[in-house]
Amino acid sequence: MKEFYVICDNIRSLENVGSIFRTADALGVSKIFLCGITGKPPHHKISKTALGAEEAIPFEYCKQAGRLIDRLKRDKISIISLEQDKKAISYEKFRPKFPLALILGNEVKGISKKILQKSDKIIFLPMQGKKESLNVAVSFGVAGYEIIKNIKK
Repeated sequence: MKEFYVICDNIRSLENVGSIFRTADALGVSKIFLCGITGKPPHHKISKTALGAEEAIPFEYCKQAGRLIDRLKRDKISIISLEQDKKAISYEKFRPKFPLALILGNEVKGISKKILQKSDKIIFLPMQGKKESLNVAVSFGVAGYEIIKNIKK
């Protein structure tokens, strides 16, 4: 399996963190990095939605996402942000190169401009309705499954 990491940057909802752990387990994610205000296990609200996945997926807390990204880039890990941005390409057109780290941002503010500038690519999910975005955990599921389709290719 090619290395696939997830960076949760300033995700405020512990239930979203739990859901991300559960989806990460389903996707075979190598490790989750929890940054900024993102909560970390053990916590009953995370366990409620993770259903044990928080015990199966390795994780690491890093106070500053920017420093983590610099470290990962030194290790030749591709940094991809999932965000609505004018520089973003559709997740369907994105061709991942592994090892890869996918950044998920705050539910309200998204991923900061500083972190977006450090990204190798920015991908987005096209929205057909009136809302501008999906829940962060749902967005991760959609993008994550598209990314792993390319692991076996």
